[in-house]
Amino acid sequence: MKLTKLFLISLLFIVNIGPANAEKTFMEKAVASEHRSAKNKARDGYRHPKETLDFFGIHSSMQVLEILPGRGWYTEILAPYLAREGSLTVASFGENHPMKYLANVHKDYVKMLADKSDIYGKIDVVLFKENSYLEAIPDASMDMVVTFRNTHNWIRRGGIEEIYTAFNRVLKPGGILGVVQHRANKGSDAKETAEKGYVPESYLIRLIENKGFELVGSSEINANPKDTKNHPEGVWTLPPSYRLKDVDKEKYTSIGESDRMTLRFVKL
Repeated sequence: MKLTKLFLISLLFIVNIGPANAEKTFMEKAVASEHRSAKNKARDGYRHPKETLDFFGIHSSMQVLEILPGRGWYTEILAPYLAREGSLTVASFGENHPMKYLANVHKDYVKMLADKSDIYGKIDVVLFKENSYLEAIPDASMDMVVTFRNTHNWIRRGGIEEIYTAFNRVLKPGGILGVVQHRANKGSDAKETAEKGYVPESYLIRLIENKGFELVGSSEINANPKDTKNHPEGVWTLPPSYRLKDVDKEKYTSIGESDRMTLRFVKL
């Protein structure tokens, strides 16, 4: 009787706290963790990190590459989530980037990693260099690549074709590419809208699929129908940038952050 009872309890545990539920718990804990700053958590309502990463199909045992993490908004979630079973690699600008602002962003990021190393574990940091994108990462070594609101800059400054080719190279066959990007209006010219921070969805899907990927899902998780996309300073007019500072700040606060596409691709 005791053995049977123990077996039933174990079975209930497996059913209720099985692998899928355990993954859900890991992610919920990472998002809710006290190590995340209040300022970053305040943006969850616009960025929907748990829902976005769930949509991409992330798993805690994956080898994940985060592209240009900035000051680490998503790293705060990805690092502890992957620390036990998986691994996180980030491609950043480096402290010697010719643009002082980006060099300082990198320095702030590295400091954050050092200050929270007990939570994040080991994170590999590689340079995101022009003309040799991701050269430090071996072919077919990553389960997932994620990039958040970067594509407009690659259109503006060049390199978009080479960058998405590099993403394909470092991913394993069947690996996942997750993309979040400010979304331009349908029929817009990509070069024009990129100057304002926005990219047409059809353009981006076509470009990525031409690099050896297949679109397997799109989500409106990060959509914002209030975003008219015709702001004086483009996407940077809206929060959190508020490039106009106090000019019409209440208006732009009521709009919220940008309208964004959320796309999931697999490497063919």
